[in-house]
Amino acid sequence: HSLSRRRFLALGTAAAAGATFFDAPRVLKAANLLLADDPYDGWPIGVQSYSLRNFDLHEAVRHIRGMGLHYVEFFNKHLSPTADDTTIAETKKLLASADITLNAHGVNGFSADHDANRKVFEFAKKAGVRNITANPKPDSFDSLDKLVAEYDIRVCIHNHGPGALFDKSDDTLNAVKDHDKRIGACVDTGHYIRSNENPVDVIRKLGDRVFAVHIKDDTHKGDKGSHNVVIGEANLDVVGVFKALKEINFPADGSISLEYESNPENPIDDMKQCLAVAREAIAKAAS
Repeated sequence: HSLSRRRFLALGTAAAAGATFFDAPRVLKAANLLLADDPYDGWPIGVQSYSLRNFDLHEAVRHIRGMGLHYVEFFNKHLSPTADDTTIAETKKLLASADITLNAHGVNGFSADHDANRKVFEFAKKAGVRNITANPKPDSFDSLDKLVAEYDIRVCIHNHGPGALFDKSDDTLNAVKDHDKRIGACVDTGHYIRSNENPVDVIRKLGDRVFAVHIKDDTHKGDKGSHNVVIGEANLDVVGVFKALKEINFPADGSISLEYESNPENPIDDMKQCLAVAREAIAKAAS
């Protein structure tokens, strides 16, 4: 295993016993895996690979490594849930060589078809994914209750903005409230801005159901046609996001992914600016 994978596994074991982000330094120190120079202070900051959708798998991994990150959430182009065992093994080997951990995958659809849903969970198990970001249909939840319990893998409902099935935070809250605690939320901060909700308030509202975050900033509140900018330049309170995640005891093995949808031909410089803002925000949130 790569160092990042060993750290993720240690945190996953601890999270199963209730460990949160606050416990990460203690857990990693006990396992001799604490990094003294972690610029993200223990937060599992990575990339949603949709940001790099114009690049193939090897190019995307090279860019993620070049940004100094050790976590990734893949979307289907970079690793499909229908991938065979050989492809999954080769991808895991590639990530290990770059010291990158696949800690989430999505966004995946779920329906009432239990067998089809199981295939996504079986893929996640083979790939070592802890968090499946998802857009589940209302008739899928009985199936998902069974699968999250069987596999002990989380489902994180992703909001998709105005007009989507999960537009407002209440849509997600109402969907999960009577279901297994492993069914929760992936808070896409940009889409919530487009839905005219404050992502910081949403994180507090969804509380211990927040297992994943897509960090992005958008130009216009309540505007379906809004677009991404460098985080903190428009409507996202980046420091507030990390303070809220601390308040809700974000899980030690959750997923926090920068997703930058603008400038797909050459997003790297903008993504690096976003990460610099995130590092500064994490430092301020800790003070």
